[in-house]
Amino acid sequence: MQYNKKTLPNGLRIITVPMTGTNTATVLVMVGAGSYNETREENGISHFLEHMAFKGTKKRPKPMEISVELDGVGGQHNAFTWHEFTGYWAKVDSKNVGLAMDIISDISINGLLGQKEIDRERGVILEEINLDEDQPRRNVVRLFGELLYGDQPAGRSVLGPKEIISKLSRKDFVKYKKEHYIAKNIVVAVAGNIDSKKIEQEITKYFKGISKNQAKDKDIVKENKNRSKVLLKYKDTSQSHFRLGGFAYKTGDKKECIAEVLFAILGQGMSSRLFSVIREKNGLAYYVGSGLGTKATTGNYAIRSGVDSNRVEKAIKLSVNELKKLKDKKVGAKELRKAKEMIKGGLAIGLESSDDVAEWVAGQELLENKILTPEEYVAKIESVTAEQIQEVANELFTDDNLKLAMIGPHKDSVKFEKLLKV
Repeated sequence: MQYNKKTLPNGLRIITVPMTGTNTATVLVMVGAGSYNETREENGISHFLEHMAFKGTKKRPKPMEISVELDGVGGQHNAFTWHEFTGYWAKVDSKNVGLAMDIISDISINGLLGQKEIDRERGVILEEINLDEDQPRRNVVRLFGELLYGDQPAGRSVLGPKEIISKLSRKDFVKYKKEHYIAKNIVVAVAGNIDSKKIEQEITKYFKGISKNQAKDKDIVKENKNRSKVLLKYKDTSQSHFRLGGFAYKTGDKKECIAEVLFAILGQGMSSRLFSVIREKNGLAYYVGSGLGTKATTGNYAIRSGVDSNRVEKAIKLSVNELKKLKDKKVGAKELRKAKEMIKGGLAIGLESSDDVAEWVAGQELLENKILTPEEYVAKIESVTAEQIQEVANELFTDDNLKLAMIGPHKDSVKFEKLLKV
């Protein structure tokens, strides 16, 4: 992958990635503002603000105007919010990339934030929270964050609590946007069938008036392994959904790629160890897997599954036993090769399209101030050894770094604590 990076005098970063073999182009504006940036009193505002981007700008005061323009050229557009960033994007036929840049730059920085639209969209956000609460498979992700990090931004929901969402007003949005939507906190990535020079010129024009202020610092994430080991949320369901894991490595850590290979072996794909023992051999679950949650400020790992509530203890025991095996015995050469090829193949498939490429470069630049190309990433994966995997397994899988978050008809946390011994 060849990319070009330009930093404007105001601090805004532009990444362009010309791609051959595609007729599309994706414009992505990624802002370093997510739930990790929020105070307790404004929890959920980053996500709410993302929704408001589609509710009108000075240039396009009616919400429908935004969709009509992009629909009129067959484009796709949306936005997303996570712990450390918010992204706004459009994917179009490359001949319409100028229109996409115009619209995405407009909605990301020039929103009207009208109080009537805020009040109308508030109901949408509250229903999204209800949707999350009604789906234990989704809600247990938030519960796991609460278990690990407690009452700090890293332990709070991206959606926010209903009581906060119900009170947010226009002045709150204006204040938050002034603090975080500034040049040095934004990366604009454009990938696809593009001319990098023309793209840089257009983006410079669209963002010339953006604030040059310094970004507001995020709270330092505190990783306390002595917190409670089990967090249960009672719900009268036939199936229990759990996350079993602990703290791991931050984005960019030298052991991150080793852990990626480890968790590919443990729980990625239908030939993984967890899938084999939990689903194929014992028929305990429809879905089971494992992975890393790496961020610039913290990292964690988790095994995830949904199991008949009467058999969940067995699933947890079997999962813990697989962790023990990785600690006690080095993985074989054949299994190691399979894991590496799976990661490499998944990366190749995942970076076929312009939107995935744009997110790949923007995310790294925003969180790490550097970009690892796919080729460089693959080289790191290839360098991982069986000895390193065993070393990382012994570092991560310890009694004080193994915790359980679960939603289901359970109240007795003690019996589950007894299972968390590796």
